Amino acid sequence: MQNTTTIEKLLEDELSATETYQKALEELDFPGGQFMRNSITPMLGDHKAAVSMLQEQIVKLGGSPHKSSGTWGNWPKLVLENAELLGKRSALKVLLAGEKTGEAYYSEALKDSTLPTDIRSLIENKLLPNQQLHIRSLDRVLEAIPA
Repeated sequence: MQNTTTIEKLLEDELSATETYQKALEELDFPGGQFMRNSITPMLGDHKAAVSMLQEQIVKLGGSPHKSSGTWGNWPKLVLENAELLGKRSALKVLLAGEKTGEAYYSEALKDSTLPTDIRSLIENKLLPNQQLHIRSLDRVLEAIPA
């Protein structure tokens, strides 16, 4: 079995993102929140797809993929539960911060010289570009919502 530590860390991050987006969609279920919900729903789909792709890669390398984000996923969910106190934009800001963290994790993973070529390609051609697209999209949504 090949070392899957880097890929497992990326999987945990994607699982956390999926859980956080699901929580954000719940928190944005209020009159006038449909624009924000419509904007982030495709991002949730991208993160779910990333989870599947990373799990598949771990299995392919002989590992056993995680099924949840563990304690890492709890912090964003706690923040989102209090988003109403901080304003509805705060939910989107939490998502944006998570996307930027994910972008950094993918960039860091690409520095791992032991990363298999097919996983490197997946990160370079699909996963990292999606993170960057999500960052740009969330920035645009935040600009469109009055403070």
